[in-house]
Amino acid sequence: MTETQLGVDSEVGTLRAVIVHRPGAELQRLTPRNNDRLLFDGLPWVAKAQQEHDAFTALLRARGVEVLLLGDLLTEALSSGAARMHGISAAVDARRLGQPLAQELSAYLRSLEAGPLAHVLMAGMTFNELPHGELSLVRRMHHGGDFVIDPLPNLLFTRDSSFWIGPRVAITSLALPARIRETSLTDLVYAHHPRFLGVRRAYESRSAPVEGGDVLLLGQGVVAVGVGERTTPAGAEALARSLFDDDLAHTVLAVPIAQERAQMHLDTVCTMVDVDTVVMYPNIVDSLSAFTIHRAPGGVRIDDAQPFVRAAAEAMGIEELRVIDTGLDPVTAEREQWDDGNNTLALAPGVVVAYERNSETNARLADSGIEVLAIAASELGTGRGGPRCMACPAARDPL
Repeated sequence: MTETQLGVDSEVGTLRAVIVHRPGAELQRLTPRNNDRLLFDGLPWVAKAQQEHDAFTALLRARGVEVLLLGDLLTEALSSGAARMHGISAAVDARRLGQPLAQELSAYLRSLEAGPLAHVLMAGMTFNELPHGELSLVRRMHHGGDFVIDPLPNLLFTRDSSFWIGPRVAITSLALPARIRETSLTDLVYAHHPRFLGVRRAYESRSAPVEGGDVLLLGQGVVAVGVGERTTPAGAEALARSLFDDDLAHTVLAVPIAQERAQMHLDTVCTMVDVDTVVMYPNIVDSLSAFTIHRAPGGVRIDDAQPFVRAAAEAMGIEELRVIDTGLDPVTAEREQWDDGNNTLALAPGVVVAYERNSETNARLADSGIEVLAIAASELGTGRGGPRCMACPAARDPL
């Protein structure tokens, strides 16, 4: 079978390949003491979350999408010695553990086969699980259930740590401490897995935060970037300049969003459902604005802020961006936005995956001619992410 050619130039072209992460042992690490720090609003029933995710991937496969599981990709990549060193180096924090314990931990991780090593890099490790070795004050002063390597429960949301633009992949810089190490695993997979051999990078930053949930590919050469709780103005500008330098975009819209958890990314309030159509949280339809950044000789030009809908249409070269304003009463709108009603994953123009719990938003989409493929998400939603958050498209057909 010929492998799917990788590359993405829109939000809605027919989806051919996607990277997802099946919930695993990392979610079993969540407790009432650490779930806030690890960015979960509750403790998911992991077996149920796995069932829901399996139904999600079964739907994708039934629609002809190649599903690439991050855990499998990571395990396969770790057959490389360089990849192993890459992953271990990122996981072992000598500043927190001290040199003796860090060296002991690194040596233990080097002794593991690829599968068990991948498990530790994703699910973390407690002091109780660390084999006994040299006496360490750090070990003595931690409780056995404390983490010597933190788990990464937010790996579920593969959209954030990388995104594709054209034939290239962008490695992002995640803002919050609980998620920073995720990009080391993404970077490792793209650098060392044979499937991605020869893939060039579009953007890499270790300083200015940019998260994939804030990045929408509105049209050929037109990118919107949310600026709020996770992506900073500096990150949006650095991304724009990099995309311009590599001729991957000619216009970037920097879109200010509220700096709060309910609207952590642009795709929590607005996603594309067709080539000229978005679904948008009604409470921000009239207030969402954008600064338009243009590629210009010798640098960039930045226009004053104007309404997002108008700025997007002008950049896309269309008369009007169609907005499906869910039109709900304020309480229902707020509830369904919190439950990722606006976070849809397009499988093709006018065909989207959405959480079934957002029945009012889904009905509005259907009434507007959008085919909605609803999936269960009673447990998947505890980390505040919808179908788009859980999928990193690696291949879409050109529009």
